[in-house]
Amino acid sequence: MKKIQFKKNSIVRRFIYLMSVFITAFLILAAILLYSFSNLNQTYTNKNRELEKKERLAEEIGVTFNETVSNIRGYIAYGNNELKEAALSGEPKIRDMASEFREIATDSKDQDFINQVDIFADYYFVSILPKALEDYENNDVESVITTANTGATSRINFFKQEMKGYLQEINIQIDENLEELAKIQAYVQIGFVSFVLIFLIVLLRIIRLMFSEIAKPLAGFAAAANEIANGREAVIEVNADRNDELGVLSVAFNRMIESIQDNEQNLLAQNEELVAQQDELQAQQLELEEALEIVKDNEQKLNSRNELINKIANSLDKQEVLESAVMNMCPIINAEKGIIAFIHDDSYASFGISPDGVKQFRDNLLFSGIVERLQVERKPFVTKREASKEEKGFHITKLFSHDLYLPIFLSGKKLVAVMAFSRSDAPFDFRMMEEYEALAKNVGIALDKINLYHKSEEARRLNQDILDTIQEGVQLVNTNGEILQVNKKFCELFGCSDKLQEISGGSWDEWTSLLSRSIADPQYFIEFLKTELSSLEKISPKESHFIYKNNGGQVFKVYCEGLFHENIKLGTIFVHRNITKEFEVDRIKSEFVSTVSHELRTPLASILGFTELILTRELKPDRQKKYLSTIYNEAGRLTALINDFLDIQRMESGNQGYERQQLELLPIIQKVVELQKIHSDKHDLILEVIGGSDNVLGDPEKLEQALTNLVHNAIKYSPEGGEVRITLFEKDSFVTIQIQDEGLGIPPEAIDKVFEKFYRVDNSDRRSIGGTGLGLAIVKEIVHVHDGSINVDSEYGKGSTFTISLPVLPALSAVTSK
Repeated sequence: MKKIQFKKNSIVRRFIYLMSVFITAFLILAAILLYSFSNLNQTYTNKNRELEKKERLAEEIGVTFNETVSNIRGYIAYGNNELKEAALSGEPKIRDMASEFREIATDSKDQDFINQVDIFADYYFVSILPKALEDYENNDVESVITTANTGATSRINFFKQEMKGYLQEINIQIDENLEELAKIQAYVQIGFVSFVLIFLIVLLRIIRLMFSEIAKPLAGFAAAANEIANGREAVIEVNADRNDELGVLSVAFNRMIESIQDNEQNLLAQNEELVAQQDELQAQQLELEEALEIVKDNEQKLNSRNELINKIANSLDKQEVLESAVMNMCPIINAEKGIIAFIHDDSYASFGISPDGVKQFRDNLLFSGIVERLQVERKPFVTKREASKEEKGFHITKLFSHDLYLPIFLSGKKLVAVMAFSRSDAPFDFRMMEEYEALAKNVGIALDKINLYHKSEEARRLNQDILDTIQEGVQLVNTNGEILQVNKKFCELFGCSDKLQEISGGSWDEWTSLLSRSIADPQYFIEFLKTELSSLEKISPKESHFIYKNNGGQVFKVYCEGLFHENIKLGTIFVHRNITKEFEVDRIKSEFVSTVSHELRTPLASILGFTELILTRELKPDRQKKYLSTIYNEAGRLTALINDFLDIQRMESGNQGYERQQLELLPIIQKVVELQKIHSDKHDLILEVIGGSDNVLGDPEKLEQALTNLVHNAIKYSPEGGEVRITLFEKDSFVTIQIQDEGLGIPPEAIDKVFEKFYRVDNSDRRSIGGTGLGLAIVKEIVHVHDGSINVDSEYGKGSTFTISLPVLPALSAVTSK
């Protein structure tokens, strides 16, 4: 039995007192050291900042003096007045910097330096510089050189040396301050380290004292606890007058030992009673485990049943339903393997059966009599047979297998499939046959549902395919404003081609918002839709329609019909028909009538007017000849206009004749250029022949007509004049002709339409320019008949370039480059 003695004292109070004194002393001394270090560092930093400011000002004064001298020398060398102004502007800068330096000067060296700066500034800017500038401006260069050689240059160099010396002294002072600061910092750091070491020693002493007061008694407690754990007695003796924490702990420890000894006796008695209860609980546990196995088995069957019902009720996949039926019914009826197979198609699903076994069952199904028996009895039946070698496995005794066959009927009448299950441990329970039959009926109902779904889906797809073949946008909307169905053309019109299924079922706000983004002015269109949806008239007295433009400029006509069933309105069908071509034809027809009227009326008015003058007045021969010439020209203009109409008509009907022959294009182009020069003195017509062959097979008159139209257009649509360049060259076995002008150009949106007949660009700057819109259409037809091509490149406001390419006829000699 161990006896452990302790001294009397309060551990917590002593520890708090010692640590408080230690921390307070440490913080006070550390604060003193840090304050001294910070104050010292700030003092030297301020000194260095003043020295650096002096150094900066001195350097700036020196740099400004150097720039001034360099600028004066540059001015004298090159006569650049900017250098002179820059040099003269240096004086106020130097004066300002000298004043700033004087404010921070602290010793005699600083005063001497700034005095030298003032003296040199007076010498240079007052005495030397004005005289040198005056001599230079009086062209007395010799005097300038004499001034520089008689002391000015040496005085400048001397000042630079003084400046350099002063800067070196400042740098030396900065370095000395830094060295002195580094030494003092080192002393402070050494003192701080010594201070820390002393306090660490004191701290270690405190820790050692506390260790002797706390750790040793705790070791005694640990030794006593080990003695008790090993079944031996241990006593901790404490002075009666000790009231510290360890004294209280030792008293509590002794009480705990007494309590443990009392409890040990009670535990022994309770242990005997618990052993008896344990035997009884083990017997009850075995009963509960058996009951639990039964519950788990029933739960598994119930889960399989629920999974089967959920699968066949919620799935529209035929194969998935078949697999689920076999997989889940096997555990429900305790079968080892099973199969479901259709009689008249290849659909099947199996569980626990090899591929060869599946093939054998399906091949023999129609010839085994199973189908005939199920059709006649219309209920399941069970057969018993001796197990095959494969089924017996390692069993060598005689073993029987039991097979259960279940019929699957569609609509409760037609037998379409057979389910077969097998097990060898025990026969199927005949009391469960009604349940098995009910499960088979559920499978049949699920297959019925899938069959109906596929039929309705095929009908829906057929209807959708029929709608998708319609080249007009079709949408069916119910009375609540929800879209029931649309076709592909509708989605193409409104930018939802990939969302055909998503837009079906869309609410009023969703699909009207989609349409509004594609329509130029949607407000009235939406009002029209609202009116038609709310209309209850089965037969409207007039056709309901609405015409709108989309953002691309296309014109659509929407007409609608109500969808009724026995006088009950189910919805409204809207059909969006693209009438852009009809709309454009009407517009072009109106413009054409207006244009032709104008083009015919103008020359006819001239002819009638001058004819009336000739008939009603006595005119001089020269004036009469002038009037007749005007009448002749206007008649020719009418003839050309009528010929254009006749040409385009013959071209469209295929009756236009062409006299093809081997020819050279260059003479034709030259003729066209010469004729067109007569019509304008503001244009410069340039013919450029780059080289290559210009031989083609074609009608010279028609080619001349096409080239005349293009060159005439280039002149006509360049009202301000400018250059019209005609370029002829051969490229890739084609003779290429380019007509380039510097006129009005063609808007980008009109380039694809300029070759359409009667089309004219609808711009205010072209209204005053006449024309029928047939010229380029005739050109395109002539070029295509000659197996060529024509295209246009244009920059609006800067001109256009028309390019004709005709196949080369390699028979004549090549054209010389001109």
